[in-house]
Amino acid sequence: MPITAANPVISELQDRIRRLEGGAARKGEVLSFGIAEIDAKLPGGGLARGALHEVAGGGADAVHGAAAALFVAGIVARTKGDVLWCLTRPDLFAPALAQAGLHHDRVIYVEADREEDVLTNFEEGLRFGGLGAVVAELVRLPMTASRRLQLAAEASGTIGIALRRWRRPTEAADFGQPTAATTRWRISVLPSEPLPVPGIGRARWLAELIRARAGEAAEFEIGACDATGRISLSPHARDGQDQARRSRNFA
Repeated sequence: MPITAANPVISELQDRIRRLEGGAARKGEVLSFGIAEIDAKLPGGGLARGALHEVAGGGADAVHGAAAALFVAGIVARTKGDVLWCLTRPDLFAPALAQAGLHHDRVIYVEADREEDVLTNFEEGLRFGGLGAVVAELVRLPMTASRRLQLAAEASGTIGIALRRWRRPTEAADFGQPTAATTRWRISVLPSEPLPVPGIGRARWLAELIRARAGEAAEFEIGACDATGRISLSPHARDGQDQARRSRNFA
């Protein structure tokens, strides 16, 4: 029997090949922050597309965790296409994500009861290849699972971000374990930018680039994401009060 393009098996194989070719074409592409001081520390001048990245709050409390989530929202807001957000706790505040540039009409939420299912959804979303980005909220990220996620991201060319969230302080110790992520970030809240008049200025964060494959570790004081997902480099030097506010102890 002659094989034709109408054969469903052949059609499925052709679709998979096109997705793989699309990922190969995007290999080496990066999503830059648009800030020379930050992009210079990252291989290629930005966050690698088709790669897994890790982000966590600078402590086990909700304030630092919220800052990390907004940092992630600003990154994926600058991609094109829908964003798949996998989670077990439906506690994200959509208006806050919109203020960071990620509007509700672009986000597809996938809620699961178990973290194992979040990992499965994360991997499937990355392998799909038709999304702007995939985010997953995770307590633990085992090395084997992170390798699978990295390979899935490489195959499709989709950027994947593991947003590490913890229900109790003891779980935060897992963040120090090695993973296959290309970069690892820690986001801590700093006092807001001062204003010449009474009021609350733009939120500020300490962004620590803890690990960057083939890059350098560094830390930056940044202004929180604006309505387009862009951060800014804070002109104010960190003082002793900021250092006291920062939490480096995850135990």
